[in-house]
Amino acid sequence: MEYSIGEFSKLCGLSIDTLRFYEKEGLIFSNRGENNRRYYTDNDVIWIEFVIRLKKTGMSIKNMQEYAQLRYQGEETIPDRLKLLFNQLEYLHEEQNKIENHINFIEQKIKTYLGLNVSN
Repeated sequence: MEYSIGEFSKLCGLSIDTLRFYEKEGLIFSNRGENNRRYYTDNDVIWIEFVIRLKKTGMSIKNMQEYAQLRYQGEETIPDRLKLLFNQLEYLHEEQNKIENHINFIEQKIKTYLGLNVSN
């Protein structure tokens, strides 16, 4: 199926301006019809959902651009894409550890207050 940029925007939950920005940054690539109008396919819907998820993981635009370029080059780039994903996974584990430390700190403060052993 083919989607206009407006339809694609509604499908993926991103504004038309954001889609144009992503295209300008090389994160997505639209197809062009006879009249040079952008259109997107079901494969583009799957891809943009992946890009949105990468963004939510905190991956930098630079790394997402590199991943997108590798993806469009084909299957032989899977080892390079895996490297980017493993690096992002490592970053997420580091962030998870930081958050766990913050949680432990707050929980300890709550226990201190509940035990009425208040010093701070």
